[in-house]
Amino acid sequence: MSAKRLSLLLVMLLLPLTPSTADALHSYVPKNGFVPNGTVAVAIADAVLTAIYGNDVISAERPQQASLSGDVWTVTGAPLKPGWLGGVAHIEIAKTDGRILRVTHGR
Repeated sequence: MSAKRLSLLLVMLLLPLTPSTADALHSYVPKNGFVPNGTVAVAIADAVLTAIYGNDVISAERPQQASLSGDVWTVTGAPLKPGWLGGVAHIEIAKTDGRILRVTHGR
């Protein structure tokens, strides 16, 4: 297959995924957003933070605490035990669509 035909084929395959076409597709959006409560925010945070920092680090920071300010969930790890050095994970998640807005970890 020539490069020109391959390019045309790729354009034809990807065309249905363009935003203008995607807008016409049905998509359910919950009235309270995709992250409606702290339980969901903590579950998302736990999955993302574990993937980044590893299970040993994040499991030591459980239970995480979630708080909502406007449309942003902030989830932080539990305070470290007295005498432990370092900080805890901090993640911000958009309530409306679940986007990860910020991730950090104290030192």
